[in-house]
Amino acid sequence: MTVSKRFQYNRLEFAGSLGDLGTLLPIAIAMIIFNGLSPVGVFLSIGGFYLLSGVYFGITVPVQPMKVIGAYAIATAMDPDQILASSLLMGAALLIIGLTGAIDLISKLTPKSVIRGVQLSTGILLVSGGVKFIIGTSKYQLLQQAVEPHLAFQSFASVPISLLIGSVAAIVTLFFLDSKRFPAGLIIVLGGIATGLALGARVDLSNAISFNLPDILPFGFPGKIDFTFALFALVLPQLPMTLGNAVLAYTDLSKTYFGNRSAGITNRAACVSMAMANFFSFIVGGMPLCHGAGGLAAHYRFGARTAGSNVIIGLIFLTLAIFFGDDIVKIFNLLPMSILGVMLVFAGSQLTLTIMDLDQRKDYFITTLILGITLASNLAMGFIVGMIIAHLIRWERLSV
Repeated sequence: MTVSKRFQYNRLEFAGSLGDLGTLLPIAIAMIIFNGLSPVGVFLSIGGFYLLSGVYFGITVPVQPMKVIGAYAIATAMDPDQILASSLLMGAALLIIGLTGAIDLISKLTPKSVIRGVQLSTGILLVSGGVKFIIGTSKYQLLQQAVEPHLAFQSFASVPISLLIGSVAAIVTLFFLDSKRFPAGLIIVLGGIATGLALGARVDLSNAISFNLPDILPFGFPGKIDFTFALFALVLPQLPMTLGNAVLAYTDLSKTYFGNRSAGITNRAACVSMAMANFFSFIVGGMPLCHGAGGLAAHYRFGARTAGSNVIIGLIFLTLAIFFGDDIVKIFNLLPMSILGVMLVFAGSQLTLTIMDLDQRKDYFITTLILGITLASNLAMGFIVGMIIAHLIRWERLSV
């Protein structure tokens, strides 16, 4: 494959590179604020993962936080040592599962309906999360007790300002979603920053520019009790979700979007890629990272088609982390939460459409069952139960 097909740099790739900010930024910033992770370590590991995975695989590759770990860590204000312990344990588990070929066995045992169920559930969760950002009821907004925590105005004529901004951004996105001249992702991100500045978001960077490199093990090496807690409270709940969404559903979606160009995106390669990222994140004090079907859908929906999008967003994060250090969070706070919400809604709806290639009643039953269990508990449980039921209903005596 020629370099020009693997790497393109244009408005669409730029817009697509920003497509998954709605998932990435809220969790990353919350883990810095509420858990005390290193801003430089968090965004340097994100930028490096984007850049290296894109260059290696040669197509658009998503980078996402591990949501089970992130959500639990934020909700309980967990110590950095326990989060970093989970990064190291997840990296080790993924490396073993990938190198031994265990993931290939899991893949063979996973019916298509289960993969579609994971993709549908992830998409619905993204849409739901996006709507919460728009109406101001996400966990981050509730903790900050504001619909737009970084804006001076919270309402206009008794209407939440997030709802007004989100509604306008959604309409603009609908108009420009398929435009190559004016990519929707680029318009709403730049428009969102301008809106943030106009409505009181301020950032003083006059003395902020400097040269910053991450500390090695900034919080020291976690203790035995940290690893024990992380294993049972974080890693075991996260691992099934990672294998279902960040490996099986992700590689399947990559083949759907890119065909033969995604030949390098195998289940084993995805596991090893995430393992290396989590080892590095552990060393620099970042957060647990993965790939993910939702992230790929987001990048693709807003225009990303090559690894050029990875290079663009990777360099953005690396540059901001190195030259702005801990002040990088101030820059991202210019973007209203409702803008991130709109991006989540469109990315999630894109991912839900993958179920359209199902044609059997039993397959639709499995996908909706996984969705229901996910909404009632979590995606990991949905994946596990979906696997069991999918194999049971293959028996001809059972019908739905």
